[in-house]
Amino acid sequence: MAPLQLAVIIGSTRAGRMGDRIGRWFVEQARQRDDMAVTAVDLAAYDFPASYPAEPTTAMRSFVRQVSLAEAFVVVTPEYNHSFPASLKQAIDYAYDEWQAKPVGFVSYGCRSIGVHAVDQLRTVFTALHAVTVRDVVGVDLLAGELTGQAAEQLRQDVRVLLDELCWWGLALREGRAARPYVS
Repeated sequence: MAPLQLAVIIGSTRAGRMGDRIGRWFVEQARQRDDMAVTAVDLAAYDFPASYPAEPTTAMRSFVRQVSLAEAFVVVTPEYNHSFPASLKQAIDYAYDEWQAKPVGFVSYGCRSIGVHAVDQLRTVFTALHAVTVRDVVGVDLLAGELTGQAAEQLRQDVRVLLDELCWWGLALREGRAARPYVS
């Protein structure tokens, strides 16, 4: 069976962000699996327009192509003011059909909150796009230094659980889409 195509979307574009570091750490964990082919999709690498244009730009089409090729997603998101960044919402909105009938998991981070409010809101957005969000989340408390501290093993376990869920759903939905196209 072909490996599941997993796109890890790094959702923050702010200067000094932690998302790139956390995203790279997660990608390293995911690439240890043989049942997934992992692609990092860092929104900071895309030159998106400031407002929605009449015609899609090259950057928008490139992002949508990445979403289309993926069979599952992990969104790496900070929590800013109890929500997720506008840059992430903007990118999500560039695709529509490309999200449908595919699973989405979350790696979130924040100071003490571990990003739970951002994930709750993202679940609503992805449900509206007919994607399936998985239950378990990898949550990183930036104040605890968890990527390297004693809690790092628990985070690695959380990654395993998240990836197991994504793999199950990703393969089931792959078979479902092949048997009958998704109709929204």
